[in-house]
Amino acid sequence: MIPETVIAVCQKLIQVSDAILIGAGSGLSAAAGLAYSGKRFTDNFADYIERFPLTDMYSSGFYPFPTREEKWGYFSRHIKLNRYDAEAGKVYSDLLQLVESKNYFVITTNVDAQFFKAGFAADQVFATQGDYGKFQCEKACHDTLYDNEQSINQMVTQQSDCRIPAELIPVCPVCGKNLVTHLRIDGYFVENSDWKAASRHYQDFVNAVKNQKLVLLELGVGFNTPVIIRWPFERMAKTHTQSTLIRVNKDNVHASYSEQERNILIKADIADFLERMSE
Repeated sequence: MIPETVIAVCQKLIQVSDAILIGAGSGLSAAAGLAYSGKRFTDNFADYIERFPLTDMYSSGFYPFPTREEKWGYFSRHIKLNRYDAEAGKVYSDLLQLVESKNYFVITTNVDAQFFKAGFAADQVFATQGDYGKFQCEKACHDTLYDNEQSINQMVTQQSDCRIPAELIPVCPVCGKNLVTHLRIDGYFVENSDWKAASRHYQDFVNAVKNQKLVLLELGVGFNTPVIIRWPFERMAKTHTQSTLIRVNKDNVHASYSEQERNILIKADIADFLERMSE
């Protein structure tokens, strides 16, 4: 249980802040109910678990399925479950209620579009690692992204025996190679004009608020890609003298630098934290 005094301090910091920079990792979506392991995984992928040594949705994304038909059989169901079937979680609406009257910006490594579903302003969100809802050329022969909802639905409804029909495998219309989900997994990740604009908006926001009362609100960020949010937030908290880092995580909340006086490190359930903060 988070002490009431800690909640009160965090609420006051938000209230008097000039700006709020939100950093969101997979722990935030897990708190919204989009768990990648446990019952949610076993309930939705029982046939795949029986056939392949899969233990959770995250590691299954890297599993070397024998065929593309089997790979897309798994991935189409994964994408439909986490991108299209999942409604905006309460933690996201609580977070929006907390910050919507402030000058805020979001940087997230999540690819499930929960921020957009919850109503966050599209030009105030930088989803650095892509979007489950888009396809790109696997070799990035061009920078167009393709909406994939119709294709994903076809794969899910027509799959059988843990595989999709071969004719549903997505193909690049330019070079003829495979289309893949728009995720940063290798050097071919497409940074199109929208991605580059979001990156500029993020940098512009950071530069504009460096001398203001800034709250760095870090939620559910672990160590898969700490160079994107976790470590930059710590550096900003250290160098921006009017900033405060509020880190909420169910696991490791330790900060890697020695100056701790402006850190509020909360090892707790994010859903509980945001619900109490938005009261």
